[in-house]
Amino acid sequence: MALADRVVVVEEGRVVQTGAPADVARRPRTDYVARLVGLALLPGTGEGRLVRLGSGAVVAVAEEAAGPVFAAVRPESVALYATRPDGSPRNVWPVRVVAATPHGATVRCELSGEVPLVADVTAASFAEMGLAPGAEVWATVKASEVAVYAR
Repeated sequence: MALADRVVVVEEGRVVQTGAPADVARRPRTDYVARLVGLALLPGTGEGRLVRLGSGAVVAVAEEAAGPVFAAVRPESVALYATRPDGSPRNVWPVRVVAATPHGATVRCELSGEVPLVADVTAASFAEMGLAPGAEVWATVKASEVAVYAR
């Protein structure tokens, strides 16, 4: 993908997305493509500055959105806390760590909850927080860090 001018993504024998690598990485069309590029892809319905997910959960976004949309969240945009944080992030959800994979100086954490996410935390923070699969924590994402685009 780093050397290509154009990418074709095949999922279960079917072409699901084509385009320039940067476009595919910025706007994945399926959960499979999102996982390939490391994003959490949240399909929902835009309602102004909110995206309502199928689960009923709501994601605050910085731009107006209407109708069927995807909300995409980069792992580095997700912050984890041991207790519910106060502050400026509009999006705060309880989550459970379901998997943790070392990625160099960070640990990629797969998170389940009303809003499934992926978070990259430093190895030091991972250890200090005592994170492991099964740990319950709070995840935050600033509204300005959520990319929204039409489905």
